[in-house]
Amino acid sequence: MERTYIMAKPDAVARGLVGEIIKRFETRGFKLVALKLAHPTKEHLEQHYADLKGKGFFPSLISYMLSGPVVAMVWEGKNVVKTGRVMLGATNPFDSLPGTIRGDYAIDVGRNICHGSDSVESANKEIALWFPEGVPAYKRVVDSLIYE
Repeated sequence: MERTYIMAKPDAVARGLVGEIIKRFETRGFKLVALKLAHPTKEHLEQHYADLKGKGFFPSLISYMLSGPVVAMVWEGKNVVKTGRVMLGATNPFDSLPGTIRGDYAIDVGRNICHGSDSVESANKEIALWFPEGVPAYKRVVDSLIYE
C-alpha cells in the first residue's frame, strides 16, 4: 500500500471543512494513519514549498499558510497519491470539477483548501517533514471488504 500526505490549509480549518475532507477520504476507503493539528513555522513552510521558492507568489503563499493552523494527515491505500489528487481537484478551483473538494469548496487558487502530494517520492518527503516521529502501521478488518 502506498501513502500520501494531505494537508487541510488554514482556510479549510477556519471554515470547518476538515471533517468533510476526512469524510471523503474515509468514504473512498482510504485509511487514515496519522493526523495532527499543526502551527508550522515560516522555515518549516519554506522547506515544504521549496520547489516554489522562485515563484512570484511564494511570499504570499507563506504568509497565507502562516495565517492559522493546518491539519496534517497521512492516508494509506492502493494508488492513494494519484486518486487523492483527483479527489482534491485541480490546483486552480476554477479548473476543478464539481464533486472534487476544491471544486465544491474553493474559488481562488490562493485559497484552495488543501494540499496533496503529487508523487510517491514527494509523499515520502512530505510525510517525513510533517511527521518526523514516524507513522504507525495497523491493520483494519474492513480492508478485506475494500481490496481484492
